[in-house]
Amino acid sequence: MHYIAAIDQGTTSSRCMIFNHAGEPVSSAQMEHKQIYPQPSWVEHDANEIWANTETVIRDALAKAGLRACEIAAIGITNQRETTLVWDKKTGQPYHNAIVWQDTRTDSICAQLAGDEGQDRFRRQTGLPLATYFSGPKIKWLLDNVAGLRTAAERGDALFGNMDSWIIWKLTGGVNGGAHVTDVTNASRTMLMNLDGTAWNDEILAEMEIPKQMLPKIRPSSDPEVYGYTVGNGPFGGRIPVCGDLGDQQAATVGQTCFNVGEAKNTYGTGCFMLLNTGIEIVHSKNGLLTTPCYKFGREPTVYALEGSIAIGGAVVQWLRDQMRLINTAADVENLARMVEDNGGMYFVPAFSGLFAPYWKSNARGAIVGMTRYLTRGHFARAALEAVAYQTREVLDAMEADSGVKLKALKVDGGMVANELLMQYQADVLGVPVTRPKVSESTALGAAYAAGLAVGFWKSTEEMRLNWGIDKTWQPSADETPRVQNYMMWKKAVTRTFDWVE
Repeated sequence: MHYIAAIDQGTTSSRCMIFNHAGEPVSSAQMEHKQIYPQPSWVEHDANEIWANTETVIRDALAKAGLRACEIAAIGITNQRETTLVWDKKTGQPYHNAIVWQDTRTDSICAQLAGDEGQDRFRRQTGLPLATYFSGPKIKWLLDNVAGLRTAAERGDALFGNMDSWIIWKLTGGVNGGAHVTDVTNASRTMLMNLDGTAWNDEILAEMEIPKQMLPKIRPSSDPEVYGYTVGNGPFGGRIPVCGDLGDQQAATVGQTCFNVGEAKNTYGTGCFMLLNTGIEIVHSKNGLLTTPCYKFGREPTVYALEGSIAIGGAVVQWLRDQMRLINTAADVENLARMVEDNGGMYFVPAFSGLFAPYWKSNARGAIVGMTRYLTRGHFARAALEAVAYQTREVLDAMEADSGVKLKALKVDGGMVANELLMQYQADVLGVPVTRPKVSESTALGAAYAAGLAVGFWKSTEEMRLNWGIDKTWQPSADETPRVQNYMMWKKAVTRTFDWVE
């Protein structure tokens, strides 16, 4: 068995990638799924569509590589975090569409839970501020608004999971004894797990009125005891161990082999997410970052991270393509932005789902400021890309303030790192080199590493680190305009989005 399979269930698509021992992809298959917007600021996914797509990409990836399932040593899962699903364990049918992490319908629930104690009421226990981002308030919304769901949950018939739990349950048999599990990284994003352990917090569950029996069992991210095995009628066939599970950003950190304290990466996907490894020490942020488990391998102690979460990264390019129709494909945005020399004085703050780190303002909304008749389509594309770079700078500033560590270089991955204009501007805004690895899809690779480590396919983190290599590095420009004047104007533009929703 010479290969590891990774299922990467993301916000806009599902993918299966197969890796060899050198950490190289030997095949990949991907399918997009529909984004459902029932009303402004609500975002949903059809979990059945996602599972159907997952089955298809698994079969396609195996076929492209010319592999039989028996040649796969283990399977790892990585997923969009916080996206919340509740399904019937007897029928396998969701009670409601999955509520996506970007969705803000739980704003009033979060305000009610905050009460007089404020947004940081549960931060000490969970590492998270009360925000619409996280799963717990979404579960409460479902229980309060879906007819019959609370009764089913109390009866033990309703199962909650982020998308990792859904995929693992389906892979390992579903209604016929599927494993209802999650890992420590995904559990931490519910706002229901104790940060200093692997147990659900009974006090917070009571406050949110969530029955404990609907929650999955918390397991290590890389688990030699195995979550379960694939079944004969599934896309992989029978008896392949499913034993790796990481939320997408933690998976990318593992894929980038950031195993040492002080190592950081930034993933440019639908959103942007920077993680800094803080080791086995829990570091509480004073600057708007999240404290989160980074990974737990077997019986080893949990490794933690500081995280800066940005809601809209690549999603702004998707918006230019699908809603505004300024481009035909996501790749077109770079050529359009290169038609102009700068942003023409326009700044675009894409607070479509409020502002995440470091502000945590769910009542903010997007703004475009500094517009004149001089501006063209190229300036819109340029301002959109620059917004990604400025948001990353804000998170890095907070991270350096919390950790006391001055970053010397930034490892990057995700779909947007193919955009070389963005990567150069990112280096210019940060004032540090930006490095793209040979395997830029670090999220899937991290899930593969977690699964492979569990079955001995890779023996240690040092063996995995040997696979990492540099594809390209962008050095910052000597011109300080991007990181001084332009960044100052960006900070001014951000203030215009505050408190838009009353």
